[in-house]
Amino acid sequence: MKILVTGASGFIGGRFARCALQQGLQVRINGRRAEAVSALREAGGEFVQGDLGDPELVRRLCQDVEAVVHCAGAVGVWGDYAHFYQANVQVTENLIEACLQQGVRRLVHLSSPSVYFDGQAHVGLREEQLPRRFSDHYGQTKYLAEQRVFAAQARGLEVLALRPRFVTGAGDASIFPRLINMQRKGRLSIIGNGLNRVDFTSVDNLNDALLSCLQVGEQALGRVYNISNGEPLPLWEVVNHVLRRLDLPPVTRHLPYGLAYAAAALNEGICRLLPGRPEPTLFRLGVAVMAKDFSLDISQARQYLGYEPRVSLWTALDEFCQWWQAQQGKA
Repeated sequence: MKILVTGASGFIGGRFARCALQQGLQVRINGRRAEAVSALREAGGEFVQGDLGDPELVRRLCQDVEAVVHCAGAVGVWGDYAHFYQANVQVTENLIEACLQQGVRRLVHLSSPSVYFDGQAHVGLREEQLPRRFSDHYGQTKYLAEQRVFAAQARGLEVLALRPRFVTGAGDASIFPRLINMQRKGRLSIIGNGLNRVDFTSVDNLNDALLSCLQVGEQALGRVYNISNGEPLPLWEVVNHVLRRLDLPPVTRHLPYGLAYAAAALNEGICRLLPGRPEPTLFRLGVAVMAKDFSLDISQARQYLGYEPRVSLWTALDEFCQWWQAQQGKA
């Protein structure tokens, strides 16, 4: 099977492209940074650089491939709606049109559990339990992109979407690096009572789910699937495990939730008034994410994808820590 992986210069797209190559698939890759895919090219990946906002480029990318795994997109909670809409919705529309024009059989879309975020605690969220309104542009545009994907099924494209939660492992440049840097600066505090339990996903388990999406039959199509390790753990216990593995002091200082939330609101307000609207160091949504229970029901993925988490979070964290230390040694 020949596939296209978008976002291959990023963590999730890059790890899946490597996994697919190891499985013997022919893999065409697209990403923003050529230097970030050199190992994939050496492993046999066919790299085509370019902007997915260019419909002609996307048509070329989709030529002669059987399936597309779409991992590219804009992430974050700060910025104009137009930026997120272009990167998450319009780019997905370009891919859908190219898939239909070039006869691609299947599109696997990487979405996000950010579509669920409403600042409240949630345990065992099911795929249909969406909030009345979205908390940020990222969550809203990821959901809109999902809708574009599922609408393409009526036009003959086989489609599936995944919502993986807190993906980590070697190459994770988002979750733990940010917390590590905050702790080094003495700015990291446990928000609330520190007992909140959240879901994580080993990147290897996500790769298993993505591979299943390429292979499953008709009964699994047209659905969105929650993906996690299926074992919510105390967030701050996990964070301190990583800090200890990296010989950093654990987080012990507590900050009341109300105080943290008020500080984040003030921070956001000031940044909106400053020239250039710089990104705040603290967000209200981030405060809620770090203080509230949040876990997903993965029974639908188990039923239709045959998904079963096989790599523990602790293994993924050890993998991340080894990678992080190696990266610091290169710096």
